[in-house]
Amino acid sequence: MIAALELGLIYAVMALGVYLTFRILNFPDLTVDGSFTTGAAIAAKLIIDGVPPAIATLAGFVGGALAGLVTGLLHTKGKINGLLAGILTMIALYSINLRIMEKSNLPLLREDTIFTPLQEFDLLKTGWSVAILLLAVFLIKLIIDWFLTTNIGLAVRGTGDNEQMVRSFGVNTDNSKILTLMLSNGLVGLCGAIVAQYQGFADISMGIGLILIGLASVILGNALVGNRGIFVTTLSVILGAVLYRLVIYAALNAGLNANDMKLISAILVIIALMLPRWGFLKKFAIRREIKAEAEVAGVDEAHLANADVASARPSVRAASTSQSSEPTASDRSEGSN
Repeated sequence: MIAALELGLIYAVMALGVYLTFRILNFPDLTVDGSFTTGAAIAAKLIIDGVPPAIATLAGFVGGALAGLVTGLLHTKGKINGLLAGILTMIALYSINLRIMEKSNLPLLREDTIFTPLQEFDLLKTGWSVAILLLAVFLIKLIIDWFLTTNIGLAVRGTGDNEQMVRSFGVNTDNSKILTLMLSNGLVGLCGAIVAQYQGFADISMGIGLILIGLASVILGNALVGNRGIFVTTLSVILGAVLYRLVIYAALNAGLNANDMKLISAILVIIALMLPRWGFLKKFAIRREIKAEAEVAGVDEAHLANADVASARPSVRAASTSQSSEPTASDRSEGSN
């Protein structure tokens, strides 16, 4: 259970990267399968060559960001379809990763990693290691939240929502796409570097199918928590990554074969996509939207608690309309003048 929580928190870094391209930029980026291995290969190779683990881990981030840069340039400057640009980069990275590793598997046995201090103090696979990883992931989440509220981050969000409108305001959407792809794949590469050190090896096939895990984490978290602002949404992505690992842990404990994990991942994504369309969950999703509208309109939540879904939404919208038509203090001031 503790190991599943640790892996869930580590893979949450990758899920946050997938969230940036999948939800914020609305870009189907398949570079992830290659950039994850790139981060792992760079970190493992540098650690074996004697580079400090912390620097090797950051190098994994840089390697992933460079992979995202290639995809971004292919899409924006080369005018190649985004899906195809990601596939081309992913395929090219397979050979590049083999060049970096010089063989298909790099073991990190007897090498110092970022987890060595935890192992020396017997803190790995304990509540302490979970707390440390949670703190680290939460810090990364806060950085992403801050980035998305800056002017550049707002331009990135606008590019994902309505590219043509944002471009009409003078925003260079090509730069927004490239930057987001670099940041996203940088996080994926960082996750690969951490996973390689956690598992004790880097393998050429460790990134295959990873995009499915990232999508499962994002969709699962968003389906359960919903999209209610950047802070809550990125938190839901972390929750989704942890839940995904717990489901995998439960499936393995139930006797399923490890070879069935890809099938389980696919089923999880399908379930997460269909959750909002099922019976009481559909009503729950609608009520969650109404509650968000009520907060904006200033409607008392106690009033909504006694109303059914069919009658709650019209009353909220009526309150919102009356609120918008009610003259504000500035309007009254202008009128008196």
